[in-house]
Amino acid sequence: MRRRARFLAAFAALALALGPAVAEARPGGGASSGSRGSRSYSAPPATRTAPGTATPFNRTEAPREAPGAASPGYQPRPAPSYTTPSRGGMFGGGFMSGLMGGLLGAGIAGMLFGHGAFGGMSGGSGFLGFLLQLAIIAGIIWLVLRVIRGRRAGMPAMAGAGPRGAMPNAYAREMDGNAMGGAGGRAATRPVNIGEADFTAFGNSLVAINRAWSAGDVAALRRLATPEMVRYFEGDLRDLAARGWRNETRDVKLEAGDLAEAWSEGGTDYATVAMRFSLIDVTRDAAGQVVEGDPNTRQTVTEIWTFARRPGEAWVLSAIQQAR
Repeated sequence: MRRRARFLAAFAALALALGPAVAEARPGGGASSGSRGSRSYSAPPATRTAPGTATPFNRTEAPREAPGAASPGYQPRPAPSYTTPSRGGMFGGGFMSGLMGGLLGAGIAGMLFGHGAFGGMSGGSGFLGFLLQLAIIAGIIWLVLRVIRGRRAGMPAMAGAGPRGAMPNAYAREMDGNAMGGAGGRAATRPVNIGEADFTAFGNSLVAINRAWSAGDVAALRRLATPEMVRYFEGDLRDLAARGWRNETRDVKLEAGDLAEAWSEGGTDYATVAMRFSLIDVTRDAAGQVVEGDPNTRQTVTEIWTFARRPGEAWVLSAIQQAR
């Protein structure tokens, strides 16, 4: 009986530690990643599509330097050391991962070496105590994930629909002095005029990046995004592959979008746009079984994307931020 109790406890601990995380696996992983030049540490202005604000970057190579420094997205450098928030397993990485991993590791090691989990499980009371500790740990994790997901809940009202693959005319109506020139107190920058051709390019990029992501086509992602963003995409794809998972986003349709701000600095133009789009987002395991998402249900997402370009070149994705 005692051996059976230890086996059940070990199985419960392993299931808790190794169980798949509930994560958003679309491009960017539901996190805020990339850089916006000298405005990387400033929130973009609110728009009708994203009336709140954007979450700060979880992953960025932007240095906290003097305003006007060149965008790190274009600077070739070794891949940075970063933590992927949505791919860190059940505990999300960082302090929580170390704490929970240490507790579970200690328990499993204790059982393997015959000392009992967390100091021993003598009799029924010891086993019940161990299960209580597991329940407390699971409760803490559930609460943390609930808080994180609660911040992402709720989508803003529609700002007007547009044709598939192209930005709606709402963009043109949103361009005013603040959007084009930026707020006071920022680095001296030059306003950039954004036209319908640019809006169409942004909408097409949304579709193309999701298509390349779903196909695992890194070469295409390199044509569509800055080296910094490609490094994040590659890391996320590796994390999925390590689990034997593959994420597919398809039937991407832009529902609404508007311009937050557009400016030029250091020979690079930037445009930050809020986009609300719907899509099918499904993650499957190696056997093709769905582990996340619903292949028959569309999801609606609002994100703030920043694009960058150099003179004579096409716009490329420089950052993705989540809307609050």
